[in-house]
Amino acid sequence: MALLGSGRALISRTRLLILGSLALTWYLAFLAPPYQHAVQIEVSSRISEARRRLVGPLTEFNGSKVALLIEPRPLPHLVPLTMHMVAVVPPDWTFVFIGSPWSVYNVGRSPAVRHQQALGKMTLTTLPKPWAMKTREDVYRLLTDMRFYDEFLPGAEWVFKYEHDCILCANSPWSLDDWLDWSWAGAARSDKDEFPGAGGLTLRRVSAVRRVLGFQSRLNDSEPEDEWFGKRLSAMPGEKVAAEPRSPFAVRDILTERPMGYQVQADGPRVEPGLWKRREVRRKTLEYCPELSMLMDMKLERERCPDDDMGGGRTGQEVWTAVERVGKQQQPRQAAEGGGV
Repeated sequence: MALLGSGRALISRTRLLILGSLALTWYLAFLAPPYQHAVQIEVSSRISEARRRLVGPLTEFNGSKVALLIEPRPLPHLVPLTMHMVAVVPPDWTFVFIGSPWSVYNVGRSPAVRHQQALGKMTLTTLPKPWAMKTREDVYRLLTDMRFYDEFLPGAEWVFKYEHDCILCANSPWSLDDWLDWSWAGAARSDKDEFPGAGGLTLRRVSAVRRVLGFQSRLNDSEPEDEWFGKRLSAMPGEKVAAEPRSPFAVRDILTERPMGYQVQADGPRVEPGLWKRREVRRKTLEYCPELSMLMDMKLERERCPDDDMGGGRTGQEVWTAVERVGKQQQPRQAAEGGGV
């Protein structure tokens, strides 16, 4: 009898579970149609997000377009500068960073940079011996050697070279691809400059560079590589050079309205005073290209000296704040009172 009772109890529990599951199924089936569209949207958004995070194929990028940064120093702003360039440069461009072991480690430890490496968009590398990059002359020799393009930039037709003190502006109406028809585009040094020879921020057509290197070699310890290329490219027939001093490609020493980028020539706490000492120029430029603050050693307005002339200098006048003036007046009074004792 006990076995029979336990069997009936087991059957009853089984029936209850079956009935409960059927009821739940019918309930969900009844609720499903009203929420079907919302569920589809949620699932689609999650699938799209997962696809966005997946590593894409290397064929997404154009190996003939290379953005190049050569920097042996482990500067703290290299990662944010590089990631900003990745965001502003057209998406099919690839990036090559050539540095010392220290600078490569400094850049390569960033998760954002590692993600770009996994996508195949960015390459970090050091120079094997006998190549060197400790001095500017080393870099000049590097960029005027045909072997450098064969070994480090194979297949590249356009090289966008930028340095640690250069940046592109996200607000610019110009795109880097707008200049692909030119053999060389850069910033001018003066109004009389017939060639935009400032090589810090330049777009170079590798076939034109190879054409120059095919018939002439640069002498070591001579003029900078950008000037050396400039004299030859500007005289060669068939080469298209952006020779306008106020070209909207980039600004270094000559102001241009809404340029694509800037080179601030900032090697330390000071920038070029001839261009940046005017307060109105700084204000308008930073409103247009706020990314420049990434490169400049800036201070808050409240950190100014009382006699700041707003042009990078000081007036030399006695300028007192209210607290300082009160304190100055009290000092003679306290001295007089102390002397009478």
